[in-house]
Amino acid sequence: MRNLFWILLLGNVILFTVMQRDGFGWGEQGVQAQPNLHGEMIRLIPAPQNAPAKTLPAPVAVSAPVPVPVLSASVPVAVSPAPVPASSPSQYPSNLQLSLNMAAPAAAKPGTPVCLEWGDFSGPDLTRATAALSALQLADKLSQRQIERDIGYWVYIPPLRNKAVVNRKIAELKALGVREYFVVQISGHWLNAISLGIFKTRDAAQNFLHDLNTKGVRTAQVGERASKLKATLFMLNRVDAATEVKLTAMQKDFAGSELNNVPCALTR
Repeated sequence: MRNLFWILLLGNVILFTVMQRDGFGWGEQGVQAQPNLHGEMIRLIPAPQNAPAKTLPAPVAVSAPVPVPVLSASVPVAVSPAPVPASSPSQYPSNLQLSLNMAAPAAAKPGTPVCLEWGDFSGPDLTRATAALSALQLADKLSQRQIERDIGYWVYIPPLRNKAVVNRKIAELKALGVREYFVVQISGHWLNAISLGIFKTRDAAQNFLHDLNTKGVRTAQVGERASKLKATLFMLNRVDAATEVKLTAMQKDFAGSELNNVPCALTR
């Protein structure tokens, strides 16, 4: 056993001695230097001609705008079809066309009935206007309402001395074509005065007086009435176009009257 130990020890010594001699040491002296590369002996092998060149994509900055490519004339461009006009119902499905028709507001039909207000009237004009409207046979389409004004204007002949003079003046008026009048018979300052018309504005009264003067009436004049003046307005509910034309023609025969269109909700 002791002999084997000495044999192994001797072998290790011999091996170590050989390694030191051949340069296999682990120190700096024993590191084998790498041979130098000869650049003149290096050449590049060209790539095949049909092989695609491999290039790395260029870096793109995040903040830089992306350029818009310009298409040449030779590149086909997809063109969107032109919109179909809304006036061509045949281009839409039947159910879509039905919904469009339901959503569109209905146009007002020609000849829609209208509501009118005509007035105001009092005295002889009220009697004459009532007769003219009765001839139209409007039935329940005609109604009237009373209004009261604090101040009005009237065309009148000043009070006469007695009843006989009043009768002679009325005969003269009839001969001149004046058919509407009203004799004041209430005791007081205006007893035996003859009212020829009552108006809500002075201009309307002056126009009526001018018409009387052209007929030959010379003694009439315009005055203001400070007392309560009651008048009548005629309401015409939903009359047709033909009736409206007739009323417009009638209104011209009543100086100072006004024929106005009013909302039907306000008629009573």
